[in-house]
Amino acid sequence: MPAKTNNVQPQIEKKLLNLSPMEEQDNGKIKMKRHMGLLEGVAVILGIIFGSAFAALNFTEFFTVRNIHFTKGCNRRGWFSWVIIGYMGVVGLLSMVGAICYAELGTSIPKSGGDYAYINEAFGPLPSFLYLWAANIIFVPTTNAIMGLTFANYVIQPFFPQCTLPDSSIRLIAASVICKLIIRNYLNFMTEELQNPFVEESSHNDLTLDQPVLPSRNIIALSQNTVGNLPRAIYISLPLVTAIYVLANMAYLSVLTPDSMLASDAIAVTYGYTVLGKFAWILPIMVAISTFGGLSVHIMTASRMLYVGARNGHFPSMLAVLNVKRLTPAPCLAFLCTLSLFMLCTSDIHLLIQYSTIVESFFVTLSVLGLLYLRWKNPKMVRPIRVHVIVPLCFVIICLFLLVLPMLESPLLVLGALAITLTGVPFYYFGVVWKNKPEFFQNIMRKTTNFSQKFFVAAHEDKDEE
Repeated sequence: MPAKTNNVQPQIEKKLLNLSPMEEQDNGKIKMKRHMGLLEGVAVILGIIFGSAFAALNFTEFFTVRNIHFTKGCNRRGWFSWVIIGYMGVVGLLSMVGAICYAELGTSIPKSGGDYAYINEAFGPLPSFLYLWAANIIFVPTTNAIMGLTFANYVIQPFFPQCTLPDSSIRLIAASVICKLIIRNYLNFMTEELQNPFVEESSHNDLTLDQPVLPSRNIIALSQNTVGNLPRAIYISLPLVTAIYVLANMAYLSVLTPDSMLASDAIAVTYGYTVLGKFAWILPIMVAISTFGGLSVHIMTASRMLYVGARNGHFPSMLAVLNVKRLTPAPCLAFLCTLSLFMLCTSDIHLLIQYSTIVESFFVTLSVLGLLYLRWKNPKMVRPIRVHVIVPLCFVIICLFLLVLPMLESPLLVLGALAITLTGVPFYYFGVVWKNKPEFFQNIMRKTTNFSQKFFVAAHEDKDEE
């Protein structure tokens, strides 16, 4: 879909827009910066895991009352405690395995875009386009919406301790926080706050299995000294997350009964009312802060992925531009903001979450499968980080097992997720494969790209970066 446009001259932009010293260090070139060091990488991984976990479905839905009564004669509280703690430990271990696999992918394929770049390198443009399509049409805006709703729920809950929360207020607050974080990302507050002058320069959404892996696979292109800092960030953050989750659930189980946990919509809040009394409002506020941080990072990484896809010609070229002063993908942020607000208006967002979980889990499996395929296809590829082949193999087998289970339990749900993904195939052949489009269509795309550049004061990225 790319259309030919006239790039604005960087030197003219620099004079007109008074670029900051951070931008001047590259002689006015228009390109995204690598600005994350070890501390920032750890903070981002921790923030998005905690924020996404609070926004996800309550993990206790995995354990029904029927499961608890299955072990008659056993201590229900003790059995339930060991199941929950064991579950958290296993998920933490599997998340570490997946993150290590993504560390090899990210350092072997040092391109922006996360899974999109890895799938494109291993399997070609059609699978990578379908991932980009499913991500930006369904599960990225859906995740933004549910995280915004979670933030709103916890923010206003202290004001309605024993009452039903007003739905309209929740949606309005969710819309406000999404718009606020979109604007913050556009103004580049995230990157400015993550600057670390001591970092060495280098030239180089329930707790589902894929959720803790998500940050490491999306922040690689924004990291300084990727080869050194990325594995360190993984080894520090994921064990810390696992320990925090285990300790938190041990605290819950020491106070709450299995039945009260299963009946609760928000276990942390129920725990707070039981233990903290009149200070129970502290926990909802802390959860809201965590969700706020996770949503901010999710918006930042998702907008960069969409930008890379548009830059490669897989989405309209009107999205493939950067604001020349802030060096942020402003059109992509506006596009994701629109879709996220639309998702807030849907009546059954939880069904979309189920679709999204299946689709994203499939593409995570495909990405790690691509690691194995590239080992065979291109054995001489430079791999600064190389894991033993058993590690990705075990991860793929486990992911396939977790994909097969929904097929047996909810085949219609899986078919719906597959149908949503395959709707991108006609758009791929129309927008990417078909080169000789009618002149009127090319004129429309050219005009929309020109409008996008003028409205967002944006230009295409200089091509000497990647």
